[in-house]
Amino acid sequence: MAKAQPKSMTKGDIVDHLATKLGTTKKLATDFLEELVQLSYKQAKKGFTIPGLGKLAVGKRKARKGRNPQTGAEIKIPAKNVVKFKIAKQCQDAVYPPKN
Repeated sequence: MAKAQPKSMTKGDIVDHLATKLGTTKKLATDFLEELVQLSYKQAKKGFTIPGLGKLAVGKRKARKGRNPQTGAEIKIPAKNVVKFKIAKQCQDAVYPPKN
């Protein structure tokens, strides 16, 4: 039997944690979180870095061949720009400590 996955934090959980940790109101913590998200959207094309967490950037995905799952017919998937998030090494090492 597979292990139950730990529950991920919801927006409300993050807001509660920020408000408690910073000694502020939930309204102010919510406003901060929402502004951070909006800023990341606006700056993604230039690259948006949160030190210690990672970098949000736009990457290019090449055109490729695919298949229609219903008919099996081959289709061409066009090239497009995609948003990517590259995890910072500091974050990677904190979550999965390197084995020495």
